[in-house]
Amino acid sequence: MEMTGTLATIGYGLACIGPGIGVGIIFGLGVQAIARQPEARGILQGQMILGMAVIEALAILGFVLAFIQAG
Repeated sequence: MEMTGTLATIGYGLACIGPGIGVGIIFGLGVQAIARQPEARGILQGQMILGMAVIEALAILGFVLAFIQAG
């Protein structure tokens, strides 16, 4: 059994764990907060989307850096 790929691809695979956990925490706690205070849905939903965008930007940055290191 042969392993193909570089350390950059392995590193990116490991780096995807963090954003995955972060998005799960943001939306899980956001849903709980909205369930407790439905009238604050607009404010909370905006903050959830902003937090998700920041986390996904970091994931995409890691993806690009993996390709830069591999090339």
